[in-house]
Amino acid sequence: MHNNEIRYFMAVVSTGSISAASQQLFVAISAISRQIQRLETRLGVTLFERSPRGMQLNDAGHILANHVRRSMADMELAMAELKGMKAADQTTIRVVCTDGLAFNLLPNLMARFRQLHPRVSFFLTVGTARQVPELVRNGECDLAIKFCLAPESGVEVLASFPSPVLVFMKADHPLAARDIQLADLNAWPVVLPDQSATIRQLFDLSCRMNNVFIDPIFTSNHFSTLYEFVRKTPNAISVSSHFSILYSAQQDGLKIKTVNRDQLSQRTLQLQTEMGKPRTAMLNAFFSFLKQELHSLDQQCRQDFALQFR
Repeated sequence: MHNNEIRYFMAVVSTGSISAASQQLFVAISAISRQIQRLETRLGVTLFERSPRGMQLNDAGHILANHVRRSMADMELAMAELKGMKAADQTTIRVVCTDGLAFNLLPNLMARFRQLHPRVSFFLTVGTARQVPELVRNGECDLAIKFCLAPESGVEVLASFPSPVLVFMKADHPLAARDIQLADLNAWPVVLPDQSATIRQLFDLSCRMNNVFIDPIFTSNHFSTLYEFVRKTPNAISVSSHFSILYSAQQDGLKIKTVNRDQLSQRTLQLQTEMGKPRTAMLNAFFSFLKQELHSLDQQCRQDFALQFR
């Protein structure tokens, strides 16, 4: 396949239409259309669903686009390796995560890693629990860190840590000094993430299984908003992983507590990458750093807040 065919194809993929690709590339619409048709003829399949609203990839188009992205990433990796470790030190590490992990865990870990490797840069994308594995499988990141309820296809799990549903509140909350049952939360203002979050899905499932009905006073898909709302609302309680708030809970005068329900322990924090994806020495160094730091932070947080779970 010719370079122009692939270049024009990816431009239409990224912009969503031939006219937008024409403006991006400063190439005539007819030339782009001709190259796309030539590519489809060469492959023997159509690649787009064409409509008045633009060009949307069909199944065959998604397959080709994913292979092109992987090839581009592999070429960048090969060039970095050929130029040696000095060039690898300057590479950008692309990370994707879910919202709670972008609150303070990853910014702190990335900043600490850059103290050791100041020529490394990061590009962080925050997505939903459904979006993150798709980005991994499509080769659009080097590393994903996310909470998981079940195994996911097409990803390689590099490390996994228990991450049960915990509750957090101000240290002077009446529940902060005793064991908590799920039904105990009913008496207090509860703040929850929306249903797209795995922690909310697990929390709602546990409530149903234990005949507990909790009507939150505040719901958001943005964890930092939930966190700040708890800090400013008397006797409020919210749910979280200890990983999401371990850098800020103590300094903000919060208490992290377990809830005595086995159903709330079915979640893990995972480091993921694309299955079979080659890795630079610097990327491997970042993986090793994350595994070591997350293990250490997990143990320290359990000790500081007297958390007991498997």
